[in-house]
Amino acid sequence: MDASKTRTLSSPRSGLLFLLGPAFVAAVAYVDPGNVAANLTSGARYGYLLVWVLVAANVMAMLVQYQSAKLGVVTGKSLPQILGERLSTGTRRAYWVQAELVIIATDLAEVVGGAIALNLLFSVPLPVGGVIVGIVSILLLTVQNRRGQRSFESVIIALLIIITIGFLTGLALSPPDPSGVLAGMVPRFEGANSVLLAAGMLGATVMPHAIYLHSQLATDRHPNARNSSESLARVIRATRWDVVAALVLAGAVNIGMLLLAASTLGGVAGTDTIEGAHAAIVSHLGPVVGVVFAVGLLASGLASTSVGAYAGATVMKGLVKVRISLVTRRLLSLIPAVILLAVGIDPTWALIVSQVVLSFGIPFALIPLLRLTSNATLMGHYRDGLALRLAALASVAVIVALNAALLWFTFTGQG
Repeated sequence: MDASKTRTLSSPRSGLLFLLGPAFVAAVAYVDPGNVAANLTSGARYGYLLVWVLVAANVMAMLVQYQSAKLGVVTGKSLPQILGERLSTGTRRAYWVQAELVIIATDLAEVVGGAIALNLLFSVPLPVGGVIVGIVSILLLTVQNRRGQRSFESVIIALLIIITIGFLTGLALSPPDPSGVLAGMVPRFEGANSVLLAAGMLGATVMPHAIYLHSQLATDRHPNARNSSESLARVIRATRWDVVAALVLAGAVNIGMLLLAASTLGGVAGTDTIEGAHAAIVSHLGPVVGVVFAVGLLASGLASTSVGAYAGATVMKGLVKVRISLVTRRLLSLIPAVILLAVGIDPTWALIVSQVVLSFGIPFALIPLLRLTSNATLMGHYRDGLALRLAALASVAVIVALNAALLWFTFTGQG
């Protein structure tokens, strides 16, 4: 990042608000089309039963994203870059392959979601919609290339606002049952299918590429943070607020989608697909709400696929020492998604498979992050304290266990 495009921390004008932003870019990963599919399915099938899963996942996401951002600010390096320096050549390349597969799978869900939105809004064929999503995301990435990260953050935050309006408008017309919401805060399942869905929701919420990316975003955004202990302390403090604000917003969107499905789509046939859920929303709440929802889905696809390309470039630069432009990265990663749409792959099935692939990658991102942020030599004064280490360890254990359940049920055909 060009230092001329980032106001220095020594400037008296660089207050707390100016330091916010990176977490909102990372938070887009938490409201991508994969989340839409998982949350709507959960609410339609089980009502308010799994509200607690989203609440717990959002708390875990706050913890994980704060650790990623803190690692970047304190070390001046991204998580992939640090791993690239510490791993042997063979291990580093193998690690890059799994990270790349996860990012490609994530990008697939995001392009497919955007294509579905264009189909719902304008009846655009899915392959053409995928190409349009790719082209628009390239335009968004040129903002980062030409105008700097701050301008890119502003565009992504604007899209995040559209996403929020698009997915939460329906709640005004179909408010949730307060007693049902409270009951949904009690951790429980109803059979293997609900465990499978909970694991899918968690896999759609805790995103490996967002963990890799946030450390790079924080590094690029705060290049002068380590100039003095005062500057570093101020940026760390701002990072906490940044993460909390961004993830509270993303969590509200995710929970709002589940509540909307629970209050509107319960017992309605066909709501296990985004198209079916959209049709049910139109039927129950009217075409205007349906259009607003589809616009939110489109914004979700556009924003998240742009952020995904940014994450892919970060991983490639850190692990294999290959630096390519974000636009080139976007073009390369768009090809698999467009091919799958062109050959007629069911988009809902593609979303499900993408979440399964993503589940493989979660431990590879979380466990190294936990180890690095607990390293006193690397983090110094900002090493994770005992309480934070225990909370992070518990979060990793829960995430790995639920995703192991997801993989078990998927490949054994149980549930």
